[in-house]
Amino acid sequence: MTEDAQILIARLLAHQTLRREDKLVKRALSDEIFRTEIDTRLKACGMKFVDNVYADYVTLALTRDSESKVFGTKETWQNNNFGLARDGVALLVVLWSLIILPKRERQEAHQLAEEDQNDMFGKDKPMPRAEDTSIGISYRALLADFGEKLGKKTRMDMNLGQLARVGFIERKADLILEGPLLDLLMDTDTLKDRIINGALSDIFQIPAPRTPAIITPAADTEAETNEISAEVPADADADADAEANANTNANVDLNTHTGKE
Repeated sequence: MTEDAQILIARLLAHQTLRREDKLVKRALSDEIFRTEIDTRLKACGMKFVDNVYADYVTLALTRDSESKVFGTKETWQNNNFGLARDGVALLVVLWSLIILPKRERQEAHQLAEEDQNDMFGKDKPMPRAEDTSIGISYRALLADFGEKLGKKTRMDMNLGQLARVGFIERKADLILEGPLLDLLMDTDTLKDRIINGALSDIFQIPAPRTPAIITPAADTEAETNEISAEVPADADADADAEANANTNANVDLNTHTGKE
């Protein structure tokens, strides 16, 4: 068992993510003793095992206690925004909102992506996997709806390329699809209410308790880059005022990211 725990951790460090169907991952999710050993080993290194039932992958993350020691060792806080400017962070939040939130609703309703309506007996079936319920969004539609607010085509293309490289999204022709990390690293509990009832309430057609925030491009904002804080590939509390903060300060688990750019 000790060797298996060592191998699983090493593979996650090397490959960043592993599918839930992987033999050792399935064991970590179902074998309490094996999972305890993994958690103990990772905790000793300031890390933790990250998974959620809605995602098809698992990854590793920094624990809260180790964040300041890892990211605060220099004069400036080394956040985990992967070099994204404010408009890049805002784009990430928009993509998460338009891809992940509808996908989770379909999963909870046991509805596949190609189904137009729910199966009345669907609740008796296992919850469908992300790849069976996740629907991509059109690049052209994204550019038309958010291009002016997210730096226009050149900036959006640059940020989309960076998000694809680190595993948040995948590109297939005109479609932008969910990547392995998009549903793993975003803090749903923190973001969901702020997004649906705040910055993107106009898109979801839900009245906001206050004026919806407008996501502004990096060129029109302060030079300071917003953090997506870490828990690997990690987390700073977002400002609760949606009027003042354009990109909703996403809370994210920073992946170890070894061998990946």
